[in-house]
Amino acid sequence: MTKGRRWATAGINPNIEARYYHRDGDAYVCDLCPHKCRISEEGFGKCQARKGEGGRLIANNYGKVSSFSVDPIEKKPLYHYYPKSKIFSMGGIGCNMSCKHCQNYSISKSPSGRKRTTYESPEDIVAFCRKEKFDAIAFTYNEPVIWFEYIMDIVEEAPDLRYVLVSNGLICEEPLRELCGVTDAMNIDIKGFTDEFYVKICGAHLADVMRSTEIVNETGVHLELTYLVIPGYNDTENEIEKFSSWVRDRLSPETPVHFSRFHPDYEMMDVPITPVETLFMCREAAMECGLEYVYVGNVLADDASDTYCPNCGALVIRRTGYLVDLVALNGDRCAQCRHRLPIKR
Repeated sequence: MTKGRRWATAGINPNIEARYYHRDGDAYVCDLCPHKCRISEEGFGKCQARKGEGGRLIANNYGKVSSFSVDPIEKKPLYHYYPKSKIFSMGGIGCNMSCKHCQNYSISKSPSGRKRTTYESPEDIVAFCRKEKFDAIAFTYNEPVIWFEYIMDIVEEAPDLRYVLVSNGLICEEPLRELCGVTDAMNIDIKGFTDEFYVKICGAHLADVMRSTEIVNETGVHLELTYLVIPGYNDTENEIEKFSSWVRDRLSPETPVHFSRFHPDYEMMDVPITPVETLFMCREAAMECGLEYVYVGNVLADDASDTYCPNCGALVIRRTGYLVDLVALNGDRCAQCRHRLPIKR
Protein backbone atom coordinates (compact mmCIF):
# COMPACT_ATOMS: atom_id res chain seq x y z
CA MET A 1 0.00 0.00 0.00
CA THR A 2 1.27 3.45 -0.90
CA LYS A 3 0.01 6.37 1.14
CA GLY A 4 -0.55 9.79 -0.37
CA ARG A 5 0.51 13.11 1.13
CA ARG A 6 -2.10 15.50 2.46
CA TRP A 7 -2.31 18.89 0.70
CA ALA A 8 -4.38 21.50 2.49
CA THR A 9 -4.08 24.55 0.25
CA ALA A 10 -7.59 25.93 -0.18
CA GLY A 11 -8.69 26.59 -3.75
CA ILE A 12 -5.89 24.60 -5.39
CA ASN A 13 -6.59 21.22 -6.96
CA PRO A 14 -3.61 19.15 -5.76
CA ASN A 15 -2.00 16.07 -7.24
CA ILE A 16 -2.63 13.64 -4.40
CA GLU A 17 -0.93 10.29 -4.62
CA ALA A 18 -3.43 7.44 -4.63
CA ARG A 19 -3.45 4.89 -1.89
CA TYR A 20 -3.68 1.14 -2.43
CA TYR A 21 -1.56 0.51 -5.51
CA HIS A 22 1.74 -1.10 -6.40
CA ARG A 23 4.16 -1.05 -9.30
CA ASP A 24 4.54 -3.94 -11.73
CA GLY A 25 7.23 -3.11 -14.24
CA ASP A 26 6.17 0.01 -16.09
CA ALA A 27 2.58 -0.24 -14.91
CA TYR A 28 0.74 0.90 -11.80
CA VAL A 29 -1.62 -1.78 -10.47
CA CYS A 30 -4.52 -0.28 -8.54
CA ASP A 31 -5.46 -2.24 -5.40
CA LEU A 32 -8.51 -0.18 -4.47
CA CYS A 33 -11.13 -2.36 -6.17
CA PRO A 34 -11.32 -5.88 -7.61
CA HIS A 35 -10.71 -4.70 -11.19
CA LYS A 36 -7.01 -4.40 -10.28
CA CYS A 37 -6.49 -2.09 -13.26
CA ARG A 38 -3.03 -1.99 -14.83
CA ILE A 39 -2.46 1.69 -15.56
CA SER A 40 0.30 3.06 -17.74
CA GLU A 41 1.98 6.44 -17.36
CA GLU A 42 -0.60 9.06 -18.42
CA GLY A 43 -3.21 6.30 -18.53
CA PHE A 44 -6.42 5.96 -16.49
CA GLY A 45 -8.11 3.14 -14.63
CA LYS A 46 -11.59 1.93 -15.48
CA CYS A 47 -13.09 4.34 -12.95
CA GLN A 48 -11.35 7.32 -14.62
CA ALA A 49 -10.29 8.42 -11.12
CA ARG A 50 -6.80 6.89 -11.09
CA LYS A 51 -4.08 8.22 -13.36
CA GLY A 52 -0.43 7.38 -13.88
CA GLU A 53 1.50 10.62 -13.61
CA GLY A 54 5.06 11.58 -12.74
CA GLY A 55 6.10 8.18 -11.45
CA ARG A 56 3.07 7.83 -9.16
CA LEU A 57 -0.55 6.79 -9.31
CA ILE A 58 -2.62 9.94 -8.80
CA ALA A 59 -6.11 10.29 -7.30
CA ASN A 60 -7.14 12.42 -10.25
CA ASN A 61 -10.64 13.05 -8.89
CA TYR A 62 -9.47 14.37 -5.51
CA GLY A 63 -11.68 17.24 -4.36
CA LYS A 64 -13.49 17.52 -7.70
CA VAL A 65 -17.08 18.05 -6.65
CA SER A 66 -19.91 17.78 -9.17
CA SER A 67 -22.95 17.90 -6.89
CA PHE A 68 -24.10 19.39 -3.58
CA SER A 69 -27.47 19.03 -1.91
CA VAL A 70 -29.25 18.79 1.42
CA ASP A 71 -31.40 15.65 1.23
CA PRO A 72 -33.83 13.78 3.42
CA ILE A 73 -31.96 10.78 4.80
CA GLU A 74 -34.75 8.64 3.33
CA LYS A 75 -33.55 9.61 -0.16
CA LYS A 76 -30.30 7.62 0.21
CA PRO A 77 -32.40 5.46 0.92
CA LEU A 78 -31.79 4.93 4.65
CA TYR A 79 -35.04 4.28 6.53
CA HIS A 80 -33.53 3.07 9.81
CA TYR A 81 -30.83 5.71 10.25
CA TYR A 82 -31.82 8.97 11.95
CA PRO A 83 -35.31 8.89 10.38
CA LYS A 84 -36.83 12.24 9.43
CA SER A 85 -33.42 13.96 9.41
CA LYS A 86 -31.60 15.91 6.70
CA ILE A 87 -28.07 15.21 5.52
CA PHE A 88 -25.53 17.23 3.56
CA SER A 89 -24.87 15.21 0.39
CA MET A 90 -22.08 15.52 -2.15
CA GLY A 91 -20.79 13.68 -5.20
CA GLY A 92 -17.83 13.70 -7.53
CA ILE A 93 -17.25 12.10 -10.92
CA GLY A 94 -16.52 8.63 -12.22
CA CYS A 95 -17.47 5.09 -11.25
CA ASN A 96 -15.82 1.67 -11.16
CA MET A 97 -18.89 -0.03 -12.64
CA SER A 98 -20.36 0.51 -16.09
CA CYS A 99 -24.08 0.01 -15.49
CA LYS A 100 -26.10 0.33 -18.67
CA HIS A 101 -29.07 1.69 -16.71
CA CYS A 102 -27.19 4.34 -14.70
CA GLN A 103 -29.44 7.24 -13.69
CA ASN A 104 -26.50 9.51 -12.83
CA TYR A 105 -24.49 8.79 -15.96
CA SER A 106 -23.78 12.48 -16.57
CA ILE A 107 -21.35 12.40 -13.65
CA SER A 108 -20.57 8.70 -13.22
CA LYS A 109 -19.53 8.25 -16.86
CA SER A 110 -17.59 11.49 -17.07
CA PRO A 111 -13.79 11.20 -17.34
CA SER A 112 -11.84 13.51 -15.08
CA GLY A 113 -11.45 16.91 -16.69
CA ARG A 114 -14.44 16.59 -19.03
CA LYS A 115 -17.15 17.45 -16.55
CA ARG A 116 -17.49 20.85 -14.94
CA THR A 117 -16.56 20.50 -11.28
CA THR A 118 -15.35 22.74 -8.52
CA TYR A 119 -12.39 21.98 -6.32
CA GLU A 120 -13.29 21.94 -2.63
CA SER A 121 -10.59 21.14 -0.10
CA PRO A 122 -11.43 19.03 2.95
CA GLU A 123 -11.15 22.24 4.98
CA ASP A 124 -13.68 23.92 2.68
CA ILE A 125 -16.22 21.12 3.15
CA VAL A 126 -15.82 20.97 6.91
CA ALA A 127 -16.00 24.76 7.28
CA PHE A 128 -19.25 24.78 5.28
CA CYS A 129 -20.75 22.03 7.44
CA ARG A 130 -19.75 23.87 10.61
CA LYS A 131 -21.27 27.11 9.34
CA GLU A 132 -24.55 25.49 8.31
CA LYS A 133 -24.62 23.23 11.39
CA PHE A 134 -24.66 19.95 9.46
CA ASP A 135 -23.56 17.05 11.63
CA ALA A 136 -23.40 14.41 8.89
CA ILE A 137 -22.13 14.07 5.31
CA ALA A 138 -23.33 11.57 2.69
CA PHE A 139 -20.99 10.69 -0.16
CA THR A 140 -23.40 9.76 -2.93
CA TYR A 141 -24.65 10.43 -6.51
CA ASN A 142 -21.61 8.70 -8.07
CA GLU A 143 -19.50 5.91 -6.57
CA PRO A 144 -17.84 7.17 -3.37
CA VAL A 145 -15.19 4.47 -2.89
CA ILE A 146 -13.17 5.94 -5.77
CA TRP A 147 -13.04 9.17 -3.70
CA PHE A 148 -11.19 7.20 -1.04
CA GLU A 149 -8.36 9.65 -0.33
CA TYR A 150 -10.66 12.66 -0.29
CA ILE A 151 -13.13 11.01 2.07
CA MET A 152 -10.39 9.96 4.46
CA ASP A 153 -8.97 13.49 4.51
CA ILE A 154 -12.39 15.00 5.26
CA VAL A 155 -12.79 12.51 8.10
CA GLU A 156 -9.35 13.43 9.41
CA GLU A 157 -10.36 17.09 9.34
CA ALA A 158 -13.64 16.45 11.20
CA PRO A 159 -13.72 13.09 12.99
CA ASP A 160 -16.71 14.24 15.06
CA LEU A 161 -19.08 14.34 12.08
CA ARG A 162 -21.07 11.30 10.96
CA TYR A 163 -20.39 9.85 7.52
CA VAL A 164 -22.65 7.92 5.14
CA LEU A 165 -21.71 6.10 1.92
CA VAL A 166 -24.14 5.16 -0.86
CA SER A 167 -22.09 2.59 -2.74
CA ASN A 168 -22.10 -0.23 -5.27
CA GLY A 169 -19.89 -2.25 -2.91
CA LEU A 170 -17.10 -2.86 -5.42
CA ILE A 171 -13.98 -2.39 -3.29
CA CYS A 172 -11.15 -4.56 -1.97
CA GLU A 173 -11.20 -5.74 1.62
CA GLU A 174 -8.37 -3.65 3.13
CA PRO A 175 -9.60 -0.22 1.96
CA LEU A 176 -13.18 -1.25 2.73
CA ARG A 177 -12.28 -2.06 6.33
CA GLU A 178 -10.53 1.29 6.60
CA LEU A 179 -13.68 3.04 5.35
CA CYS A 180 -15.83 1.02 7.74
CA GLY A 181 -13.69 2.34 10.58
CA VAL A 182 -14.86 5.90 9.89
CA THR A 183 -18.31 5.36 8.34
CA ASP A 184 -21.52 5.34 10.35
CA ALA A 185 -23.92 3.97 7.72
CA MET A 186 -23.95 2.54 4.21
CA ASN A 187 -26.55 1.78 1.62
CA ILE A 188 -25.20 -0.76 -0.86
CA ASP A 189 -26.84 -1.36 -4.23
CA ILE A 190 -27.29 -5.02 -5.05
CA LYS A 191 -27.76 -4.72 -8.81
CA GLY A 192 -29.14 -8.22 -9.33
CA PHE A 193 -28.42 -11.68 -8.01
CA THR A 194 -26.71 -13.48 -10.88
CA ASP A 195 -23.14 -13.06 -12.01
CA GLU A 196 -24.36 -13.01 -15.62
CA PHE A 197 -26.33 -9.83 -14.89
CA TYR A 198 -23.37 -8.18 -13.19
CA VAL A 199 -20.97 -9.01 -16.01
CA LYS A 200 -23.28 -8.03 -18.89
CA ILE A 201 -25.02 -5.01 -17.38
CA CYS A 202 -22.59 -3.65 -14.77
CA GLY A 203 -19.10 -4.77 -15.80
CA ALA A 204 -18.38 -6.41 -12.43
CA HIS A 205 -18.87 -9.64 -10.48
CA LEU A 206 -21.62 -10.41 -7.98
CA ALA A 207 -19.31 -12.33 -5.61
CA ASP A 208 -17.14 -9.25 -5.05
CA VAL A 209 -20.15 -7.18 -4.01
CA MET A 210 -21.55 -9.94 -1.81
CA ARG A 211 -18.24 -10.22 0.02
CA SER A 212 -18.00 -6.46 0.56
CA THR A 213 -21.56 -6.37 1.89
CA GLU A 214 -20.83 -9.17 4.33
CA ILE A 215 -17.72 -7.33 5.56
CA VAL A 216 -19.71 -4.15 6.16
CA ASN A 217 -22.25 -6.16 8.11
CA GLU A 218 -19.51 -7.83 10.17
CA THR A 219 -17.99 -4.50 11.17
CA GLY A 220 -21.24 -3.22 12.66
CA VAL A 221 -21.71 -0.29 10.28
CA HIS A 222 -25.42 0.42 9.87
CA LEU A 223 -26.35 -1.30 6.60
CA GLU A 224 -29.31 -1.09 4.26
CA LEU A 225 -29.62 -2.58 0.77
CA THR A 226 -31.26 -1.35 -2.43
CA TYR A 227 -32.31 -3.70 -5.23
CA LEU A 228 -33.40 -1.91 -8.41
CA VAL A 229 -35.94 -4.21 -10.05
CA ILE A 230 -35.49 -4.21 -13.84
CA PRO A 231 -38.18 -5.96 -15.91
CA GLY A 232 -36.82 -8.97 -17.77
CA TYR A 233 -33.35 -8.71 -16.25
CA ASN A 234 -33.35 -9.34 -12.49
CA ASP A 235 -37.02 -9.64 -11.52
CA THR A 236 -37.85 -13.35 -11.37
CA GLU A 237 -39.30 -14.65 -8.15
CA ASN A 238 -36.57 -17.28 -7.96
CA GLU A 239 -33.83 -14.65 -8.13
CA ILE A 240 -35.55 -12.50 -5.50
CA GLU A 241 -35.86 -15.52 -3.21
CA LYS A 242 -32.16 -16.34 -3.59
CA PHE A 243 -31.23 -12.73 -2.84
CA SER A 244 -33.52 -12.62 0.18
CA SER A 245 -32.21 -15.91 1.53
CA TRP A 246 -28.65 -14.60 1.28
CA VAL A 247 -29.63 -11.45 3.21
CA ARG A 248 -31.34 -13.57 5.88
CA ASP A 249 -28.53 -16.12 6.24
CA ARG A 250 -25.36 -14.09 5.64
CA LEU A 251 -26.43 -10.67 6.92
CA SER A 252 -29.51 -10.55 9.14
CA PRO A 253 -33.29 -10.87 8.89
CA GLU A 254 -33.30 -7.33 10.34
CA THR A 255 -31.33 -5.83 7.41
CA PRO A 256 -33.60 -3.26 5.73
CA VAL A 257 -34.10 -3.99 2.02
CA HIS A 258 -35.48 -1.52 -0.54
CA PHE A 259 -36.93 -2.82 -3.81
CA SER A 260 -36.90 0.20 -6.13
CA ARG A 261 -38.82 0.86 -9.31
CA PHE A 262 -36.77 1.06 -12.51
CA HIS A 263 -37.17 4.00 -14.88
CA PRO A 264 -35.65 3.83 -18.40
CA ASP A 265 -32.32 5.65 -18.60
CA TYR A 266 -28.91 5.83 -20.29
CA GLU A 267 -28.45 2.72 -22.50
CA MET A 268 -31.65 0.95 -21.39
CA MET A 269 -34.26 3.37 -22.67
CA ASP A 270 -36.14 0.51 -24.35
CA VAL A 271 -36.82 -1.30 -21.05
CA PRO A 272 -40.24 -0.56 -19.52
CA ILE A 273 -40.90 0.87 -16.08
CA THR A 274 -41.21 -1.79 -13.41
CA PRO A 275 -44.85 -2.76 -12.86
CA VAL A 276 -46.03 -2.02 -9.34
CA GLU A 277 -47.24 -5.61 -9.12
CA THR A 278 -43.65 -6.84 -9.60
CA LEU A 279 -42.41 -4.67 -6.74
CA PHE A 280 -45.07 -6.10 -4.44
CA MET A 281 -44.14 -9.63 -5.55
CA CYS A 282 -40.53 -8.89 -4.56
CA ARG A 283 -41.62 -7.53 -1.20
CA GLU A 284 -43.86 -10.47 -0.48
CA ALA A 285 -41.19 -13.01 -1.52
CA ALA A 286 -38.60 -11.33 0.71
CA MET A 287 -40.94 -11.26 3.69
CA GLU A 288 -41.83 -14.91 3.16
CA CYS A 289 -38.10 -15.66 3.27
CA GLY A 290 -38.01 -14.12 6.73
CA LEU A 291 -36.85 -10.55 6.15
CA GLU A 292 -38.48 -8.24 8.67
CA TYR A 293 -38.07 -4.81 7.05
CA VAL A 294 -38.82 -4.76 3.32
CA TYR A 295 -39.74 -1.58 1.47
CA VAL A 296 -40.85 -0.51 -1.99
CA GLY A 297 -39.22 2.59 -3.45
CA ASN A 298 -39.61 5.07 -6.35
CA VAL A 299 -43.38 4.67 -6.17
CA LEU A 300 -46.14 5.82 -3.84
CA ALA A 301 -47.87 2.76 -2.45
CA ASP A 302 -49.94 2.33 0.70
CA ASP A 303 -48.03 0.68 3.56
CA ALA A 304 -45.09 -0.48 1.41
CA SER A 305 -42.73 2.20 2.73
CA ASP A 306 -43.93 2.06 6.34
CA THR A 307 -42.10 0.39 9.22
CA TYR A 308 -44.01 -2.08 11.37
CA CYS A 309 -42.91 -3.71 14.58
CA PRO A 310 -42.16 -7.37 13.77
CA ASN A 311 -43.12 -8.34 17.32
CA CYS A 312 -46.58 -6.81 17.76
CA GLY A 313 -47.38 -5.49 14.27
CA ALA A 314 -47.81 -1.86 15.33
CA LEU A 315 -47.18 0.89 12.79
CA VAL A 316 -43.97 2.53 13.99
CA ILE A 317 -43.01 4.90 11.15
CA ARG A 318 -45.32 6.13 8.39
CA ARG A 319 -43.76 7.41 5.15
CA THR A 320 -45.44 9.13 2.23
CA GLY A 321 -42.68 9.96 -0.19
CA TYR A 322 -40.22 11.92 1.96
CA LEU A 323 -42.87 12.94 4.48
CA VAL A 324 -42.13 10.94 7.60
CA ASP A 325 -44.22 10.52 10.75
CA LEU A 326 -42.71 8.78 13.78
CA VAL A 327 -45.98 7.23 14.90
CA ALA A 328 -44.91 4.85 17.65
CA LEU A 329 -41.15 5.02 18.09
CA ASN A 330 -39.64 5.56 21.53
CA GLY A 331 -35.90 5.84 21.01
CA ASP A 332 -35.16 2.63 19.13
CA ARG A 333 -38.10 0.72 20.58
CA CYS A 334 -41.69 0.14 19.57
CA ALA A 335 -43.81 2.38 21.76
CA GLN A 336 -46.49 -0.32 21.94
CA CYS A 337 -44.57 -3.42 23.05
CA ARG A 338 -41.06 -2.08 23.77
CA HIS A 339 -39.48 -4.40 21.17
CA ARG A 340 -36.06 -3.07 20.11
CA LEU A 341 -35.85 -2.19 16.41
CA PRO A 342 -32.63 -1.81 14.37
CA ILE A 343 -33.06 1.95 14.11
CA LYS A 344 -30.30 4.47 14.86
CA ARG A 345 -31.39 7.82 16.28
